Amino acid sequence: MKRCIWIVLDSVGMGELPDAAKFGDEGANTILSASKAIPDFDLPVMRSLGYGNIDGMQGVKPVDNPIGAYGKCAEMSNGKDTTIGHWEMAGIYTPKAFPVYPDGFPEEIMEEFLKRTGLGGYLVNSVSSGTTIIAQYAEEHIKTGYPIIYTSADSVFQIAAHEDVIPIERLYEICQIAREVLTGEHEVARVIARPFIGSNGDYQRTSNRRDFSKLPDSDNVLVHLKNAGYEVAAVGKIEDIFAGVGITRSKHTKDNMDGMDVTLEYMKEIDDGLIYTNLVEFDSTWGHRRDAAGYANGLMAFDRRLSEVMNAMNGEDLLIITADHGCDPGFKGTDHTREYVPCLAYRKGMKPFNLGTRKTYADMGQTLCEMFNVGAVPNGESFYNDLFL
Repeated sequence: MKRCIWIVLDSVGMGELPDAAKFGDEGANTILSASKAIPDFDLPVMRSLGYGNIDGMQGVKPVDNPIGAYGKCAEMSNGKDTTIGHWEMAGIYTPKAFPVYPDGFPEEIMEEFLKRTGLGGYLVNSVSSGTTIIAQYAEEHIKTGYPIIYTSADSVFQIAAHEDVIPIERLYEICQIAREVLTGEHEVARVIARPFIGSNGDYQRTSNRRDFSKLPDSDNVLVHLKNAGYEVAAVGKIEDIFAGVGITRSKHTKDNMDGMDVTLEYMKEIDDGLIYTNLVEFDSTWGHRRDAAGYANGLMAFDRRLSEVMNAMNGEDLLIITADHGCDPGFKGTDHTREYVPCLAYRKGMKPFNLGTRKTYADMGQTLCEMFNVGAVPNGESFYNDLFL
């Protein structure tokens, strides 16, 4: 029996890529900013795997005798968002950036959206921070019943609505219609449902967020595994990122700790296949909000739970820990940052190995293809043999 536990620390980048200046991200370093935020910052479990030993790592101390394989991956695709990052991990190269809308969505799109949904109107249609725009327009939304439409620097069409004004299932229906409207040149990476609750100026987004992604290329490691009869269990927003393609079962989660709980539950249930976990709070709660201390504490909380995963592993298991992009809490603005991502790999009894600097995230997906003997994906170079030196 072969099993891989693949954990994505959403947005935990580790320093600018060589082309970061093209994205306005020169000088970004997510893990370094988090490490500076609190005096007692330490990640002993990840450090034991070699996290601090990765070439160019800043903010995390190395250890003398790491027990895992450690390296970093550059992003080959043209972007710095969740979808492009996860797709590249799975073997999909995206040379053309997804469309973005710094001036809001065009009138013809919004007219078709209203026609198809039957809504009487919408609010805003501009670039904004989600928490900010909800604070500004929640009262008008409650009075009119119109959803709040906004986007960001990413390729997203976001729809915010109070759960008592537009019920969750209706919000999901509206998002699905938007997904169908946004095609061709306007095919954004994701349509995102952003439900919230509260009253009288005190509003909070809920864990009922859902992402409606464009369909990925089917030539990816998840599809290869599923077609070969393996389980592909998605934790958190993984199912949404891949629009269900290549997934055999899934559980959405409310926060990082819930994500770790579900990962451990799947480890009890599944002994053959892939458990693929996204921990989104690093990005959504701390990165975009530029909360460096929250980010640091969130990393330490994950590190404490990581030992539970390692203790539950058997001799055939492979653990991979990585990220999908950066979101530096000490950087300008509120958007993602173009950074290297860490790649930690561990199996019991292995010899430590420096994976160096990889050319693409797809090396991870290619490694899984070789591990499970399911045929290669179009991109990436496997490091599976390096884990058995």
